[in-house]
Amino acid sequence: MNVKLEQAYIDALDDLIKQIQESDELATYLESEEEEGYQALREVYEPLLAELYKLVADNDPLQITSLEIAMLDERLEGLFLPKILGFSVLRGAINEDVRYFYPQEQFRQILLAICHSSNFEWIRKRIGQTIQIGFGLSSDIWVTNLIQENTNKKIRQFLESQKIERYHDLEPRKEAYRRYAGQFKDEVFFTADFPTTLPDLRRYFPSLRNFLGKRIQLDLNNESILAPIYDMVRNTDFQGAYEHNYLLSMFLNFFDAPVESRNQAGKIFNKLRKDDPEFNEHYFGILAELHHSQYNVSAESDRQVASIVDNTIKDDITAYYELVEIIHSKGYVHPDAIEAIQTFYGQHQGVSRVNECVRLTVYGYLRKFLSNLEPSDYPELFEISKIYSAYFQVFDNEHFKQDVKILNMKYVKKLIKVYTDKRGKDYQDIKRFVRATFTDLGFLTEKEIVEVFKTRRKKKVVVEE
Repeated sequence: MNVKLEQAYIDALDDLIKQIQESDELATYLESEEEEGYQALREVYEPLLAELYKLVADNDPLQITSLEIAMLDERLEGLFLPKILGFSVLRGAINEDVRYFYPQEQFRQILLAICHSSNFEWIRKRIGQTIQIGFGLSSDIWVTNLIQENTNKKIRQFLESQKIERYHDLEPRKEAYRRYAGQFKDEVFFTADFPTTLPDLRRYFPSLRNFLGKRIQLDLNNESILAPIYDMVRNTDFQGAYEHNYLLSMFLNFFDAPVESRNQAGKIFNKLRKDDPEFNEHYFGILAELHHSQYNVSAESDRQVASIVDNTIKDDITAYYELVEIIHSKGYVHPDAIEAIQTFYGQHQGVSRVNECVRLTVYGYLRKFLSNLEPSDYPELFEISKIYSAYFQVFDNEHFKQDVKILNMKYVKKLIKVYTDKRGKDYQDIKRFVRATFTDLGFLTEKEIVEVFKTRRKKKVVVEE
């Protein structure tokens, strides 16, 4: 679904084209035809193109594809194309085999534009890794066909050289993708197609989930996408499909929609609770995944969903949201909250999805508390640790225990870096606490505690005479 680029953005891009074409930097470059001249042109105008791109990506993400096509204009001299080529590679949703679910047309179109650019000689020096990843995620047939579209023998040879043999194996491909994606972790470039048919819903779902997830994580302005999300949620052809359940859950938990839209979505949610015997299990599985994806399923999120839950339906969803409201309002350290959790938890299987969501809610509070705890506030760690045993007993879950251990060890290591005087009161207090508490909780053995507080000797530098 290519949404037409707004006139204001078209005008802004046209203005940049005019500036570039009339610039002294371009005149100098055309006269010299040297790489230094092209670099000077880049340094001045690529930041301006990046600024325009970010404006569209932040506020009107469904127009990103149209903007990228507009940026293929030859009068832009190939500026910013390496960046949007990278965006197109990472935007494609990948499966468990770390391959694209379907071919990436935008990647193909941008790469061919670069190959046909009069400035290809300089641009190609900045796109090797991107092409390697894009080819690695694509099928061999698709890559071969793309390369054959180029009639220039030199360009074909360049593209052939970007096919990395080891990327045929899963682990090298997976690691390369992970490292490459890390370079773009703070960039906003995701967009999506919104389906109108059930086959399209299943086809577009992975990309759509990634797109919405990124918007949630970065807490961006989602006003421009609320209408298409709502249209998708209320599409009766989709209701009952797992993909619809997932996107409905995201909409209700995270998007600040108008009251009427939210209430209508709530009616769909409650109807599915009544009509689909598998819906509740699906919902808690989705909610657990949202927690694991670190989308910050906060008290606000829970209350957004609770506001549309029909409490006359006596099921796990009603009971769950009544429980988490106690946790949010009284606090997860309050005896009443712990008692309510214990009662609820005992009424369900320990490995059930709904119990997992309860554990993740408590863990979310602990993670937030310990992640934001300053070294000078370490006595608060001593206090919070007093509730660990209660939760370990209630949950009886090794994953939860290990996750809490990791949080605590990370904070303790931070303390050791700050309080380095081994004879100082702070250091001694921390050491005594760790020795007493971490052994009781089963976090560390005595031997491991000695290792944690062991002085690391610096290696002597041998000076050759």
